Amino acid sequence: MFDTIVVATDGSDSVQRAVSVAVDVAARFDAEVHAVYVVDAGEVESSPDTVREDLRDALDDEGRDALDRVADAAHDRDGDLDVTIEVREGRPASEIDAYARDVDADVVAMGTRGRHGENRFLIGSVAERVVRTCPIPVLTVRQLTDESPRRTTV
Repeated sequence: MFDTIVVATDGSDSVQRAVSVAVDVAARFDAEVHAVYVVDAGEVESSPDTVREDLRDALDDEGRDALDRVADAAHDRDGDLDVTIEVREGRPASEIDAYARDVDADVVAMGTRGRHGENRFLIGSVAERVVRTCPIPVLTVRQLTDESPRRTTV
């Protein structure tokens, strides 16, 4: 049913449950896992010229760390599960959509609240845009709090 799963990560704590769910689904279906992190070009371009390159490098490093955490989660879940990682730069929703198309994904998994979650309504602006525009099914996974009565281990 699932041969290729794309996990979109921004490195936030809230995406970790989405990573766990995606890795679990991939292990159950023996699917390929692709993890993508997008350096937000708007964030970089809106920064002062004097720090723009440093910011781009810092966000790229942050992305690689986030992608390494996805690979570690996949390895912890199933030692045979490899993860292809990619850092892109651009508009996050557009780049996630494009990457999913590029790898012919069967599903895109992502958290509902990211780094800017406190300022967003509903499921978060990037997740909401991907859900609305991506032709590939999108699995959104919300982070449950420890107090949630429906908390389950995946």
